[in-house]
Amino acid sequence: DAQEMADRENVKIFQADIIYHLFDRFTEYQEDLIKQKKEQFRSVAVFPCKLKIMPEHIYMSRDPIVVGVQVTGGVLRTGTPICVPSKEFIYIGVCTGIQHNSKDVDVAKKGDEVCVKIENPGGDAPKMFGRHFDETDLLISRISRESIDACKDYFRDELAKSDWALMVELKKLFEIL
Repeated sequence: DAQEMADRENVKIFQADIIYHLFDRFTEYQEDLIKQKKEQFRSVAVFPCKLKIMPEHIYMSRDPIVVGVQVTGGVLRTGTPICVPSKEFIYIGVCTGIQHNSKDVDVAKKGDEVCVKIENPGGDAPKMFGRHFDETDLLISRISRESIDACKDYFRDELAKSDWALMVELKKLFEIL
């Protein structure tokens, strides 16, 4: 009777003869829920990053833009939307590839020198290195209120204190309340 009602109301009931097994099942369930939420919000979460273009490492200037950068702050991940704050926050595209020492990686941290591939997701005309921005411009991740909330709620453990400080700095830059 109770199981039928639980099924109707979408309530999970844990059963075990030994209390330790009950506890283990509950913690497994919690971990699974967290993993599901992380996967669900992975595309929404934008991690904060600041990138300095290395002028001697410009490989393609347009669609896709392929340049060598130094991560001067935060965490760069594939899927990060990139913009140029000094040029009225012009959106140049999404980081679709990161290479470190000719090996594909998903993440680059502060201090890393990596090659990034930035692709235009469509809609706008592709931006061009040299015309819309150049090596003197800093590149940053384009964050939003939704991306900040997703990072707070589901990826708090993946960001260091310095990353949160950069998030606050970018939040002020973008005038996000």
